[in-house]
Amino acid sequence: MNKDSYIHKVALGSPGGPLLFVFHGTGADESQLLSLGRDLAPQATIVSPRGDVSEQGAARFFRRTGEGVYDMGDLARATDKVAGFVKAHVEAAKPSSVLGLGYSNGANILASVMFAAPDLFDAAVLMHPLIPFEPEVKGSLAGRRILVTAGRRDPICPPNLTSRLEAYLRADGADVTVEWHDGGHEVQSNEIEVARRFLSATPVEGA
Repeated sequence: MNKDSYIHKVALGSPGGPLLFVFHGTGADESQLLSLGRDLAPQATIVSPRGDVSEQGAARFFRRTGEGVYDMGDLARATDKVAGFVKAHVEAAKPSSVLGLGYSNGANILASVMFAAPDLFDAAVLMHPLIPFEPEVKGSLAGRRILVTAGRRDPICPPNLTSRLEAYLRADGADVTVEWHDGGHEVQSNEIEVARRFLSATPVEGA
């Protein structure tokens, strides 16, 4: 576990408050979701890593061989690395709760980490995830709160795969909320508002 295994930015919040990890989409970097994270969780310390894979100059968290075709070996590598990065920051900060927010490729790596380490995050927002494989959850997602947001006309993340992901998560005991809009892969205002309410409702440990 290494706090510096990824190039990253930290935006400090209230001491002892929540820790929010944000994961950018393909072609963005560690700055993409910082302001959104602050808007959604004003008291949280935000940690934003940059994906360590370059796809023709575009940063990602794991390799793929085509649109929606993942390099599963590299996904496993990235999942272990991100989980270690998160654990190192959590151990150092000892936050009241651990939150996750990911968009597109960032949502995919966040989901994969939750499958591999279900106890790591208390709540997570997956914006436009694409999980084209059957997840193998190492443990149980019971008690974990997950918000999935999606577009009904998203050409990258087909609605049927969003619905399948919802079914997987529910079957494993997660408390799942799904928010749709009628557009495509872009993030719209209703997603942001629902995410704000969702994260503000996360219980604080010991409260």
